Amino acid sequence: MADPKGFLKTTERELPKRRPVSVRLMDWKEVYEQGDPTQLRRQAGRCMDCGVPFCHRGCPLGNLIPEWNDLTWRGEGHQAIERLHATNNFPEFTGTLCPAPCESSCVLGINQPAVTIKQVEISIIDEAWSKGWVEPNPPQRLTGKTVAVVGSGPAGLAAAQQLTRAGHTVAVYERDDRIGGLLRYGIPDFKFEKKRLDQRLAQMTAEGTRFRAGIDIGTDITWDELRTRYDAIVVATGAMVPRDLPIPGRDLPGVHFAMEYLTQQNRAGAGDTVANQITAEGKHVIVIGGGDTGADCIGTAHRQGAASVTNLAIGTRPPLERAEHEPWPMDPRLFEVSSAHEEGGKREFLASTVEFLRNDAGEVRAIRVAETEFVDGRRVPKSGTEREIPADLVLLALGFTGPEQQFLADQLGLRFDGRGNTVRDADYATAEPGVFVAGDAGRGQSLIVWAIAEGRAAAAAVDRYLEGDTELPSPIKATERGISL
Repeated sequence: MADPKGFLKTTERELPKRRPVSVRLMDWKEVYEQGDPTQLRRQAGRCMDCGVPFCHRGCPLGNLIPEWNDLTWRGEGHQAIERLHATNNFPEFTGTLCPAPCESSCVLGINQPAVTIKQVEISIIDEAWSKGWVEPNPPQRLTGKTVAVVGSGPAGLAAAQQLTRAGHTVAVYERDDRIGGLLRYGIPDFKFEKKRLDQRLAQMTAEGTRFRAGIDIGTDITWDELRTRYDAIVVATGAMVPRDLPIPGRDLPGVHFAMEYLTQQNRAGAGDTVANQITAEGKHVIVIGGGDTGADCIGTAHRQGAASVTNLAIGTRPPLERAEHEPWPMDPRLFEVSSAHEEGGKREFLASTVEFLRNDAGEVRAIRVAETEFVDGRRVPKSGTEREIPADLVLLALGFTGPEQQFLADQLGLRFDGRGNTVRDADYATAEPGVFVAGDAGRGQSLIVWAIAEGRAAAAAVDRYLEGDTELPSPIKATERGISL
């Protein structure tokens, strides 16, 4: 184990400092300063090497957390990345973007702040990249079987890398002009610099994975045509249908879905010329939705020079500590202050948006909001509490309702459940032979760690379908939903 007395000697969590707000708002680089190796080893040494490490259950990937905590504390970085890569294809993705349900499950968290698992993880992979320890791992033999992976987000990339390493010829199709899905265009650089994605794609290319960007399956190539070309298909298109807010004034210029706004900024950051780019510069910005996507919009608006930023959430403000109905080791819903929230703006809870108001030019000028009240379990605007908030730009960050269904249903014959997700069995297989579904397209909007876990598990199912057996690990079944007590 790590330091046997580490959790007794060091009782506080220590994380790298974020760069000063005034400095980081001037660029799009990641917000954290370089970590202190001594501090990191001290935090890794707090790991208790529990007899029953609940962090394993909190992590859908089953990451071997006590093992690489111990190796980090001992300064064995090369062995640590080997143990980390044993369960996680892309620790630089989860180390920057995952909300770390493993930390909520940390046994030390019963009566102390949890081990800084996520920070240890990103430090391991960063050291591995810097020292050249991450190398291509091409297959020793080819099976002669072909697989098409449609969608290049974390689920699709994980499935593709696993299947390539198993010896199959894998092509990843992406309708955008660059590979990466929401990793590329949905997440701002200040949270996830794209060099992290590019270096991993270079490794996958060297292993033999083939990437086909700018091809929209269903339009450029039909799904039927894809089935005739490949022995198996993995649908990893994500849950890209945004949740709308159908209230008066929704069609006014200046009211946009969050992903449209974030995608344009990421394209501009990549050097593209974006015609009529949606920008927050000099505007009063309202972000509706209190999740990660809303925070991404807040941080982006600050960097674009917004006059003001207001974040509205329809529900109550989460508690600072675990609620009684979310005991350890569950992943609790807590009030969080992200780097974007630190940078300014106003957060309001129990705010129900009633109407978007227009100016003389026919554009949005304000929103009318009311206090939220709960009636028969529903959240509704409370009569008599209406007020106006100035708004030149409104961003809807209300989550996603499921995958785009038309071509999947019409051309591929897939079915969808009552939640809008693609129907599949516990082994990720659909009713169509050779067609599998991984990630948010089958699970619904979820965490990046679940997407990678499903990609790995779906790859094992595909390999078994093609070869009759598989040596690929299968961390989860498609029916698993996380910790429940």
